[in-house]
Amino acid sequence: MDLHSDLHKQRIDLVAFLGALCLFLSTVEYLFPKPIPFMRLGLANLPILVSLHLLPFPYLMLLTLVKVAGQGLINGTLASYVFIFSVAGSYSSVLVMYAVSRISGRFLSLVGVSLVGSLTSNAVQVLLSIYFIFGKNAVMIAPLFLGIGTVSGLLIGLIAEGFVERSRWHAKLRRLYAQE
Repeated sequence: MDLHSDLHKQRIDLVAFLGALCLFLSTVEYLFPKPIPFMRLGLANLPILVSLHLLPFPYLMLLTLVKVAGQGLINGTLASYVFIFSVAGSYSSVLVMYAVSRISGRFLSLVGVSLVGSLTSNAVQVLLSIYFIFGKNAVMIAPLFLGIGTVSGLLIGLIAEGFVERSRWHAKLRRLYAQE
């Protein structure tokens, strides 16, 4: 087996592991009451956030697909507007977090990246709710939605930043993938 295919297999294995972790965290989060229908704290985004500097873009997109499809299956929302909101929010968030993390380098911590991702996801979901479900009345929940998103984005970012700073496992993977 050549080095390229071995690295691909390792990354696919990592996506599978992180995807399972996303689903576990999503299940745990499902136990918490939701302040607003379809509002989530974002625990399932932790594995995506900590893998921003581990996985190339296509693997992050695959991990996001595993996360949103798994959440849809777990929560029973796969054939609903909630799933569409989840897909739109998750992919827009990952796209922005990936871009911001690459552009800012080390000038912006995972806390900032998480905050930008959370606000992007929430803004996209508010816009979808305005245009497709609730109309202009959805603007009334936007401040609460964005406020909760800000707090949860900061908390998820702090957890991710602390993990990345202290984790030997993460540091080992960064060294391994930097050698490619």
